[in-house]
Amino acid sequence: MVGAIEEATTLAAGVGDLVNGLSPDWGPFGAVGEKARTVIQALMAAVVLILFGMAIWGAWQIRVGNSQQNTMDVKQGKTMVISSLAGLFLIASMSTIFGIVFGMGV
Repeated sequence: MVGAIEEATTLAAGVGDLVNGLSPDWGPFGAVGEKARTVIQALMAAVVLILFGMAIWGAWQIRVGNSQQNTMDVKQGKTMVISSLAGLFLIASMSTIFGIVFGMGV
């Protein structure tokens, strides 16, 4: 019983790494300093927030266009929602894409 508790405590000690995120020192950002990583993360977070805001704005245009029977607003809103969600997907998966490309040696 004591051994199981010690193993659970050892496993729980690694939970902080999973909650805070994993930060490997390899890959394309391995040689970049801490300040540069922070700037890159802040830029990516800002772009994600901007694209999320554009998706909300596009959804609002769809809603207003439908209520006013304005097909141009609906079409523009659909375009904004689709393009901003595609951008969100690309930005969110960019670190994975960079890691795969770096690992392939391209």
